Amino acid sequence: MTGAALHAIFDLAAWCAAGLAMLWLSRVRGLQFPRQSFELPYIAALVFGAGIGAYLFGTLNLWVSGVSGIARSVEGALAGGIVAIEIYKWRHGITARTGARFALPLAVGVAVGRIGCYLAGLDDFTYGTPTTLPWGHDFGDGILRHPVQLYESLAMAGFAVFYVIAVLNRNATVITNGFYLALAYYGLQRFLWEFLKPYGALIGPLSLFHLLSLFILVYAAVMLATAQNTSVKHERAAA
Repeated sequence: MTGAALHAIFDLAAWCAAGLAMLWLSRVRGLQFPRQSFELPYIAALVFGAGIGAYLFGTLNLWVSGVSGIARSVEGALAGGIVAIEIYKWRHGITARTGARFALPLAVGVAVGRIGCYLAGLDDFTYGTPTTLPWGHDFGDGILRHPVQLYESLAMAGFAVFYVIAVLNRNATVITNGFYLALAYYGLQRFLWEFLKPYGALIGPLSLFHLLSLFILVYAAVMLATAQNTSVKHERAAA
C-alpha cells in the first residue's frame, strides 16, 4: 500500500475518532454544549474556513520552502476555522463561547491523523530534520530524521488523556474552557516541533507555521483570559 493511501486511511480514521470523541462527550458523559455550535450555518462556516486555511497555508508553506505543488495543513485548517467562526459569530451577534465541544475531537483527531503523516513518508513533507538520536527514522532516503509527526501525535494524545480525566472528574473549568486549552497546548507544542522541520523561514528562524502557531497560541490565551466559565452546562454525576 502506498504512503498516500495510508495517509488517506488515517485521515478518515482521524475524522471517525473525532466524531466518536464528540459522541462520547455529549451522549455518554451528558455534557451540554452551546446550541449554535451544531447548527448547519455554523458548521458550513467552519468547514469553509478550515478548507480555505488548510490549502492556503499548506501551499504557501511549500512555496516558501522552495517546493512546487499544492498541500494541506492541519494548522492552516485550525487558523482558517478560527477566523471563519469569529466572523460568523460577529455577523450574527453571537457572544457565547461555542468551541467547547471540539476540545477532545481536536486532540484525538490530530493524534490519529499525524500517524498517517508519519506513514506517508517523504512525499508528505511533514518529516523532521536529520538527527543522530536512536529513534531517528529513515523515511526512504537513507537519512535518519526526527519523527516529528509522532512527537505531535503523542503530545496531543497526552492532552486527550488529561481532558478525559478532567471530564470524568467533572472539572467545570476544563470542560468549559477545554477548546481554548487544547488550542493553547496545540500552538505551543507545534511551535516547538517546527524547529525540527526543514521548512523555509519567513522571519529570522521562524517559518510560516511558527507564525500560525503563535497566532493560535495568542488567540487561545486571550479567550482563556476573558473566559467567564458560562459556556457549558454539565450534569452532576449520579450519587
